[in-house]
Formats: sequence, structure tokens, C-alpha cells
Amino acid sequence: MQTQYEQDQQTSVTSFDAIVIGAGVGGMYALHHLRDELGLRVRGFDGASDVGGTWWYNRYPGARVDAPSTPFYAYTFSAELAQEWSWSETQSTSAQVRTYLEHVADRFDLRRDIAFETWVDDAFFDERAQRWMVQTRDGTMYSARFLVCAVGALFVAHRPDYPGIDEFTGECYHTGRWPHHPVSFAGKRVGVMGTGSSGIQAIPEIAKTAEHVTVFQRTPQYALPARNRPMTDAERSAYQADWQDHRMSMRRRGGWPFATSKLRANEATAAERQARYEEMWALGGMNLMINSYVGAIVDADLNNEISDFVRGKIRQTVKDAATAEKLMPDYHIGTKRIILDNGYFETYNADNVSLIDLRRDPIESFAADRVSTQSQEIPLDMLVLATGYDAVSGSMLNLNPRGRDGMPLQQKWAERFDTHLGVSVAGFPNMFMIHGPGSPGVFFTMPLGAELQVQWVGQCIRHLDGNGHGTVETTPAAEQAWDAQIQAIANKTLYPKTNSWYLGANIPGKPRQFLGHLAGSQYFDQLTATAEADFAGFVFEPAAGS
Repeated sequence: MQTQYEQDQQTSVTSFDAIVIGAGVGGMYALHHLRDELGLRVRGFDGASDVGGTWWYNRYPGARVDAPSTPFYAYTFSAELAQEWSWSETQSTSAQVRTYLEHVADRFDLRRDIAFETWVDDAFFDERAQRWMVQTRDGTMYSARFLVCAVGALFVAHRPDYPGIDEFTGECYHTGRWPHHPVSFAGKRVGVMGTGSSGIQAIPEIAKTAEHVTVFQRTPQYALPARNRPMTDAERSAYQADWQDHRMSMRRRGGWPFATSKLRANEATAAERQARYEEMWALGGMNLMINSYVGAIVDADLNNEISDFVRGKIRQTVKDAATAEKLMPDYHIGTKRIILDNGYFETYNADNVSLIDLRRDPIESFAADRVSTQSQEIPLDMLVLATGYDAVSGSMLNLNPRGRDGMPLQQKWAERFDTHLGVSVAGFPNMFMIHGPGSPGVFFTMPLGAELQVQWVGQCIRHLDGNGHGTVETTPAAEQAWDAQIQAIANKTLYPKTNSWYLGANIPGKPRQFLGHLAGSQYFDQLTATAEADFAGFVFEPAAGS
């Protein structure tokens, strides 16, 4: 009896060594590493029209890297690439990130092996042939020994299910699916729903020209001043001259090259601590959290003091006391994603901006040109949904590959997102994830994290081929041990005390599970150790026909 692969070979299946799904930061490097450094025949697929992944879609007003980005939100594998590219600002815009990724695609000739505007609708493992079969939306079939899923940790846009929202006939845009044509806010009544990273970045920009902006706040947020500014020539030269040292420092320090504070809060007076917070606030970026005192995400008393400090800054900034109180977060700072803002709280001092706290005045329904809350009706011409993503696991569930015995990933992950090292799933041979559940992902510099994971995948493939193996996959026991490690690390912190998308709490019905590995440098040490131990925690089977 023929395998599916053998049957398809008699028709029109195109075969590769590896298929990479996704042409964002992880997928682009996976294509380069597997094709140019391992010599494999590789094909990439992406539904977008060009490279960039999430950045291809994130074009909303004010979109920037929401971390201290320049020049560290960038690839590190090529010293020449680092030397030839100059970043213009300390907090990169989405447009500049896209331009950078397009430059990388040109420099390494990546586009010739990527099929754009091509969605993968089905992927299943042919056990007898030991190959992945991939079908695209137009019905074309492909096969490959290895399937690399670089489908994005923040890609599947979440749209809230409010009564009547589909009846709204005005302009409606999700920040994660922003149109490529210009969007005008001039003279329009704009409702912005959501105050996470994209909302906080977009609201000040929208308010500059809109007739009125109504912000529908689901959860108040802490936001720290980005203090974005132009990069100087001297800074660029210094970074380029010390690039290798920065690269190694990023690897050792959880993804960023900055030394964190060694000061201990209990060794300072209350007045000294307040002075330290003021100093870090003036510097901006993440300094308040990482350079004030040791343990801000672990020590509840220290965290409460920093949280109070930021709430005080919000009260100082927002002139209307009632609005300021609505903006007061009541959870531990840092346990939701820290946001770097460029004038967010100042925006509420404008006459054309108002705030509705949905916890006190919830939405009841939408109509063609308005939204009704419990206490009022708000006419709208445009609705901006800054409502986030089904993060980390959503993209893989959307792909829903089928492993051994036809097991769909949605069934495997119905109750828990089990993985080992965040790269492999038991029962899904020769399938690798980049930034999957259980990896550092958003808690590490994502370009560097993707590089290190892809390099490990390359080592695994070389090990498999060098030993006559046909498949590699992890085991349920390794998954359980890995999940226990992730949860144990998280439980030493304040993260689990807050409902956030880190735990899947933003998606109704999603399993409650901490989704990321918080000890990034330790994680990559474990990746290295696993490879050096001939991939302990993984099982191999002989190549078919051997």
C-alpha cells in the first residue's frame, strides 16, 4: 500500500527538505540558516505580500517596538549586517523595522524561496514516508522532511464579541490588521477599544487630528515614558564597534545587553528610594523596572512601592482628577506587558479626548453609528480595535497541524499547551516551533531568541542525518517536566497573580497556563546542553527503508 507521499509523487507534489511557515523575524532566519548554512532545499510560505510577519501588519498610527529597541531589536548572526545598517531613533518605528527586514531579505536573497500571499490550510505527517504534507489554500500540495513553524507569537488578532458589533457600519480597523492605505481621522468621532501596547501607542496619534476620541478602557495600564530620541552618530559608531560584546551580553542578560541594578531596596531609606525612582523615570525606557533595585518583579513590597510611584506620576500628569482615577492600575507593575509610551497620559488633557472605564460602565450593544454603554450612547464614525491577540499559542492552533495517527494539534492542546523546550511537541515528529509556548519568546529579544532556536533546530537536523535517523520528537514525560519547570519559575514571581495574556486570560475559554519561560539565558543554556547530550529528552526512529 502506498503512502500519501508516494501517491502524491505520482501527481504534482513538490518536495523539499524543509518547509518554513512564516516570513517574519523567525521565519526569515530559519530560511537563511537551513538553506544557506545547512545546504537544505527550503520553501517558505506566508500569507502576506512581503517579509515582516507581524510587522507587515502592524502599521497603526504610532506603532513602535515596545521595548528598548535600538540597535538590539535586530539580527546578530551577521557582523557585516550590523555594521552596514544604521538605526535612526532609540525606539524604532514599525516602518523602520519593516525597512530593515526588507533589507535583510534583499541582502540574503530570501524572497526567491518564499511564496507570498500563500496561506497554508493543511499540514499533516505521513508516518510511513516520514514526511510532512502541506496543502496551500489553492489546493497545491508540497512535502518536506521537516516542518518549521515560525507563525508568530503575536499574530492571531482577537476581536471582542460585543452584542451588535458586526452591525457597526462605520470604518472599523484592528491595530493588528491595519490597512496599507492611509487612514484619515480628521473630523471624525473615533472610538478606541483597548489600552494595551497598540492602544497606548495609537491613541496620542489619533487624537492629533480626530474631532473626538473616546477611549474604551478595559484594564488600566502602567506605561513608562519611552524618552524616544534620535540616535547620534557617536552612539551608532560605538554600538557597531562593540557589537560582538553587545551580542554576548544580550545572550547572558536575558536578551538585552544592559547591566541591571545590584542595589537592594532594604539598604536604602524611603527618601533614597524615591530619589532613585525619579532618576530612573527621567532616563525613561525600562530603567524604572530593571535599574532601580533588585527584585522588582519578585518582591511584592518593592513592587507595590514602584507601582505607587507610577500611579503618582499618572495623577501628576492627568489634570482631571476623575479621569486620573480611572487610569489607576491596581495590579503589580510588570505583571502585564510593560508599555513604553510617547505622551499617552498627556493625551487625556486634550479637550477632544474622553475616557470610559468599562469596568464601571460596560458596553451593552453596538448599532450602525454608535455604541451604548450602561449609562450613555456614544456616536462614532470609526472604531479602532486595539484588543490584542490570541498570543503565543493562537497561531499554532490556527495552523492546526496533524501529527501521528492524524492527531490535530487543537486536540492535543485542548487542555494544556504541552511542549518541550518550546520547540517540539510529542506526537508531531520533525516539527519545530519558533517562539512557541514554553520558550522565552516575548520575554527575550525576539530576533536573537529566534536565531538561537533556529540554530538548535539546525543542530538537531544534523544529528538526525548523521546518525541515520528518520524522525525526531520529544516525549510526554519531557513535556511534563518542562511545563513543571516553567510554572515553577513563574511561581517565584508576581506574574501569576495578575490576569494577563501571558496566562491566556484575555481569551475566553483559553486554558490558564503561563506561556513563557522567564529565565531566558538559562533557557538557552539548556538548549545548548540538550544538543551536547545528543538531544536528551527526544526520541529518534530509523530512516524509512533503512
